[in-house]
Amino acid sequence: MTKRPRPKGRGAAHDPPNRFDGRQSRPDPDAMEPDDLRPATQVREDASRSVLSRNDSPDVGFEVSLNPYRGCEHGCSYCYARPTHEYLGLSAGLDFERQLFVKRDAARLLERALAAPGWTPTPVALSGVTDPYQPLERRERITRACLEVLTAFRHPVSVITKNHLVTRDLDLLAGLARFEAVSVTLSVTTLDEELRASMEPRTSSAARRLAAVRALADAGVPVGVNVAPVVPGLTDAELPAILEAAAEAGASFAGMQMLRLPRAVAEVFTAWLQTRDPARARRVLARIREVRGGALNDATFGARMRGAGTYAEQLRQLFDLSRRKHGLDRPPSLSTAAFRVPGRVEQPRLF
Repeated sequence: MTKRPRPKGRGAAHDPPNRFDGRQSRPDPDAMEPDDLRPATQVREDASRSVLSRNDSPDVGFEVSLNPYRGCEHGCSYCYARPTHEYLGLSAGLDFERQLFVKRDAARLLERALAAPGWTPTPVALSGVTDPYQPLERRERITRACLEVLTAFRHPVSVITKNHLVTRDLDLLAGLARFEAVSVTLSVTTLDEELRASMEPRTSSAARRLAAVRALADAGVPVGVNVAPVVPGLTDAELPAILEAAAEAGASFAGMQMLRLPRAVAEVFTAWLQTRDPARARRVLARIREVRGGALNDATFGARMRGAGTYAEQLRQLFDLSRRKHGLDRPPSLSTAAFRVPGRVEQPRLF
């Protein structure tokens, strides 16, 4: 039997078993039709009745998030969100990249939530799980519709993406910036275009992401970069260069996150790594285990995004030195002061 080739433009080579489903089958590569090697993206409607999610993890910097999409066509081989597709009866592999769910009612649900009498304004993260500006957004425009609602309410929002498409919405983002109600973060994993195209096949190039940083900064929108994930033994040496490029593009803050490989992600990423660079795979996996207590993942709160051990600490020190050197230590503080409910007449206070 021949080895199954990786579908063009995809980060995963196959569909790992769903941990909730005991019935598993694997395709025979010898019997695959040519079109199966380039599986098309399929879009379905998500009928969720609410659109805001609460988070209580100390590892992320937000309490409320909004995800317009489930699944992500970017196809990053390392994406920690892949296992969320298993709750839908699908796989964390190719299914996550090509079986996408869109929340076409997201803007209406968001408007209803923000207008509710008990709503207390607090920064909303767009997205937290999948990318709000993945290629599908160009057609669906759900993220833009949600930003229009947030703009009408003058509600604070933080956006994180790997896609230059965020610049399409400069008008809305600049409007929110006037009320100190927005920040945008571009994730930059590597400046190596060949590596980026293989590891993150449908994302914008690093050059395009840095161009987005420049456009946002020029429009007065607080913008930074997130070196995420840092892949020990593969991309870690690029930390200083990425931060220097970000500063030159106009970024004012930066963060970093260590690679984590929960559940089926470990299988997807390991398969990608061994296919792309088998000579380095053993060393890279050893480095990952070094910052994860001997495993490929550590789900412990407080360590999930940071890693642990001597090597992880060395990388954090390198990051901190580079961040200070380039002045990337000015994270914005989002304000709720301008929040309003459109059309609602506020009652004057008696005292």
